[in-house]
Amino acid sequence: MKKLILASASPRRKQILSDAGYAFEIITSDKEGEIDKITPPDKFAVRCAINKGEDVFSKLDGDVVVLSADTVVAFDGKIFGKPEDKADAERMLRQLSGNTHEVITGYAILSKNMRQTGKVITRVTFNNLPDAVLNAYLESGLWQGKAGAYGIQDGYPLVEKFEGDYDNVVGLPIKEIDEAIKEFLK
Repeated sequence: MKKLILASASPRRKQILSDAGYAFEIITSDKEGEIDKITPPDKFAVRCAINKGEDVFSKLDGDVVVLSADTVVAFDGKIFGKPEDKADAERMLRQLSGNTHEVITGYAILSKNMRQTGKVITRVTFNNLPDAVLNAYLESGLWQGKAGAYGIQDGYPLVEKFEGDYDNVVGLPIKEIDEAIKEFLK
């Protein structure tokens, strides 16, 4: 069986892949995409995933499968990446409050002879966030390192509802890519 490499430092992706029963190694890429105002959010997420995956794959020899992903939040046509600081996180959360946005995870699965890329989109509707909830969440620091400055799994009443894949919002749409990973590992 081929060796699976996760090209991500995300503890959430690591947990989802582990919970799905995969044995894998982690090798990270330092390729981060620069958010621009021209590239549509879904294309941006896929491009970033491909860049990370190709970067890691290019450093490896042998029969390996590299899985990479990039998750962005898109609201009103704009990409909300990881917040730069607490003020940036507050800005994002205030904009998302009471509104519906998309969480887009682009992914790439790469091997010597095969390549599959794609995206999964989940629609998320936020509650109207009272200042007490917003401030408590900001003080928790849980927003750090997360697209859109939040984690659906963080235990705060941020999300009213979602349509689509919960794991996609967390960072890896395992239900969508599970069969493909298994095919690559054969």
